[in-house]
Amino acid sequence: MLTEGQIMATILFKLHKRGNWGASHTAFDNIKKGFNERDLGKQGTRLTDRISKDLVREGLIIIKPTHYGMQVSLNPRQNEKIISIMKPYFPEV
Repeated sequence: MLTEGQIMATILFKLHKRGNWGASHTAFDNIKKGFNERDLGKQGTRLTDRISKDLVREGLIIIKPTHYGMQVSLNPRQNEKIISIMKPYFPEV
């Protein structure tokens, strides 16, 4: 089972790998894609939703409301903090 730190780093890394910094964004629902249900434990995708909302509260992820749904991207002003969170789990960053 993945820890909250691993899930947080994976979410940030997925957005980083896609190049979703600042004006480039993706759907909020795409954040939970790619996680194996067995790795998330009992809470499943609700855990990824909660962690994603925590990242928004911390200011690491920016929300952009659109007429076709909620869009998210990484906050370019917090790039050093985002990279420091990803570094222990993804050293190639």
